[in-house]
Amino acid sequence: MKIDRLIGILSILLQEEKTTAPELAERFEVSRRTINRDIEDLCKAGIPIRTAQGTGGGISIMDGYRMDKTILTSKDMQVILAGLRSLDSVSGSSYYSQLMEKIQAGSSEFISGKDSVLIDLSSWYRDSLAPKIETIQDAIGDRHLISFRYYAPSGERERTVEPYYLVFRWSSWYLWGWCEDRKDYRLFKLNRMDKVAETDKEFICRNAPMPDLSTEKIFPGGIKVKALFTSDMKWRLVEEFGPHCFTENDDGRLLFTADYTDMENLVTWLMTFGAKAEVIEPAEARDIIRRNAEETLKIYGGLA
Repeated sequence: MKIDRLIGILSILLQEEKTTAPELAERFEVSRRTINRDIEDLCKAGIPIRTAQGTGGGISIMDGYRMDKTILTSKDMQVILAGLRSLDSVSGSSYYSQLMEKIQAGSSEFISGKDSVLIDLSSWYRDSLAPKIETIQDAIGDRHLISFRYYAPSGERERTVEPYYLVFRWSSWYLWGWCEDRKDYRLFKLNRMDKVAETDKEFICRNAPMPDLSTEKIFPGGIKVKALFTSDMKWRLVEEFGPHCFTENDDGRLLFTADYTDMENLVTWLMTFGAKAEVIEPAEARDIIRRNAEETLKIYGGLA
């Protein structure tokens, strides 16, 4: 795991006066090119590393550099540990637990009281997600293309992607990368990815932009929705859209209004309420739900 290797390299440099790229490559069982990239990443992170070529050269930390723990408060440490613990909930390994132990060692004076923030990012799909996340993380660190089969509403196909970011958003995990097929950046949902594999083909990093994950960008709206829900569905509307998404009618029913982006997703969502929801607008959604109900009745013998 790259983060463990970076911490390991930093630990060696803090303890030893000087080391070399071949020594680090042998110790961590990676190539010299990978070590050179790791050193570059540590420099970008603000670690003042000095490299010297030739006899007597090597890799070292500049004289006088110290990591001052006093810049971190007890609250800071609690937040850091909570974040690491949340990653461990989906990693499927003990990498982050070990990292937590390294951070806690010698820092007990900055950690007081019991944990007050617990974050669990795992899901029903943890067993299938963990290996995908690990493979993608390794590919990002190695700068290797990844390949996978992707299942989308338009169909399924093989994809080859330059991976740049793993994203947790809208209660799901996504990959943000450059798709060789589409010749553009794309967001791929991990649950729709199968046979995820790191290839041995390297890629040159683009100046990849951070993904714009604003709700307005991903879900621009355009479909005006009005629907009536029975009063016992109030908890679900509040959970999914907030307490201001509806008004209460005199008959107790809830008049729901919102903007939706995709008609198929809208209909699917409305149908999960069964008879507890009645669509007013758009008329197209009413027609689709009626046809779906008629087809369902045919299956179960309700219609000739």
